[in-house]
Amino acid sequence: MTAREAPGLQRLTARIEGKVQGVGFRWWVRSRAAELGLTGWVMNADDERGVVVVAEGPVDRLDGLERMLWQGPGAARVERVDATREAASGEFSRFEISRR
Repeated sequence: MTAREAPGLQRLTARIEGKVQGVGFRWWVRSRAAELGLTGWVMNADDERGVVVVAEGPVDRLDGLERMLWQGPGAARVERVDATREAASGEFSRFEISRR
């Protein structure tokens, strides 16, 4: 499916920094994204300072996920969320934890 075949859907790409590795952040994001019916992936950033999320779905649900990213699970301490939006590609069938 191409972005033209997914009207009203967007892609959120976000990098979350702070105390977000080793606190269950990826599992927490996967759970929240699944609850919202989003597709995509989450993984630890290569530099060990953050987590990267790519999620696709309806704008209002992505808005909800983006707000949640600022909170994180109880043991996390989010210091920064850098997020961008673009047209959805439709390439994902579910939301998963990526190990790249």
